[in-house]
Amino acid sequence: MNIRRKKIGIMGGTFDPIHVGHLILGERAYEQLGLDKVLFMPAGNPPHKQHREGRATDKQRVAMVEKAISGNPHFELSLIEMNAEGFSYSYRTLEALNRQNPDTDYYFIIGADSLYDFTTWREPARICRACTIVVATRDHVPSKELEDEMKYLSHQYDGHFLRLNTLNIDISSQLIRQWHQEGRSLRYYVPDAVIDYIRENNIYLSTKGENKYNG
Repeated sequence: MNIRRKKIGIMGGTFDPIHVGHLILGERAYEQLGLDKVLFMPAGNPPHKQHREGRATDKQRVAMVEKAISGNPHFELSLIEMNAEGFSYSYRTLEALNRQNPDTDYYFIIGADSLYDFTTWREPARICRACTIVVATRDHVPSKELEDEMKYLSHQYDGHFLRLNTLNIDISSQLIRQWHQEGRSLRYYVPDAVIDYIRENNIYLSTKGENKYNG
């Protein structure tokens, strides 16, 4: 008797702050890949993002993710990286998840910008052995260029790469922080509950210590 294996997506990131682009990618992956759920996994101590002055605290980033995904039954918060000691590396997280859940196949969702940096990640071959990598179009990367890079990495690391058919969502957390400091509206780019939380907790203040918020 064949027991159906679970299919779980992973949306990792600093989520500083989480925005609708993250949520749309998670929902699209859930639909396109037939996932059982999508884990939103805030990075605890990523080695490539160590300068965090003027950013949200770990507790605030977790709270913003909780608020953003509440109400979606197939979105779930995971604190596995947040609770890990030392630097958080994707290969360690994925291998730990596979040990804990041997009945589950994991789908690691990344943007095209991350795909082109993949060779610089720690232990890319071990990442490929631990999951299927799902690549979402970003930064207006031409289709053929993206496909060629996926084929190259698949051959290089014996990995399985899938393309996520989604809109090119040209938005980033850095841009959201900048807009907030400039007093521009974040409405429709960030969930309302997250906008309220940012305002109530004075997150991403401008260098002068206040924001000219317009909605």
